[in-house]
Amino acid sequence: MPITTCVFDAYGTLFDVAGAARAAAAEPGGESLAAVWPRLAEDWRRKQLEYSWLRAVMGTHCDFWQVTQDGLDWALEAAGLDDAGLRARLLALYETLPAYQEVPAMLERLKSFGRATAILSNGAPGMLAAAVTSAGIGDLLDACLSVESIGVFKPDPRVYRLVTERFGGGAEDVLFVSSNGWDAAAAAAFGFRTAWVNRAGLPCDRLPGRPHHVLSDLTTIPELVCP
Repeated sequence: MPITTCVFDAYGTLFDVAGAARAAAAEPGGESLAAVWPRLAEDWRRKQLEYSWLRAVMGTHCDFWQVTQDGLDWALEAAGLDDAGLRARLLALYETLPAYQEVPAMLERLKSFGRATAILSNGAPGMLAAAVTSAGIGDLLDACLSVESIGVFKPDPRVYRLVTERFGGGAEDVLFVSSNGWDAAAAAAFGFRTAWVNRAGLPCDRLPGRPHHVLSDLTTIPELVCP
């Protein structure tokens, strides 16, 4: 069965989640961040994800922008940084995270092959719109699907169902791409073909569902749907 639709997680997959801390550390006045930004970026991302999972389990949903702020506050405190100006700057930079360098060309190739393309993300609609606009890839996407339409975070199966509801067809028609091993596993368990973009060379998560492809970046995604 040919793949008709390619769907991407946003944060960490299309957009570099370390970009905000990296950029802030390089700016004038960013000296306090310069020595600790890699750890802060890692803590921020980890807490952002943990809080999304825990809120889903607890039934206390809020939008991903609030989760992003909560994760940053934890990371700043852990780094011993009590700076309201730095916090504001990091959040502003997060709204315009850079896309990985291969993203535009990869999406252009998929569109040239006649494939539908979309984002499926925990991100709130405003967050996603800002990131897509900043990266200049809006005309290369057919849809930008947010969990806010159902009020629960990944990996709830209802999130993945948003794709088939939007594009029709079956789960087997979809290639779902994520940099999160747990996300790729959950999407595979749902029935999607999946690609895990494992930039860090991590072990595969021991979860129901396993990614069908493991890649180091997004460059070869078009070959998976149009070999």
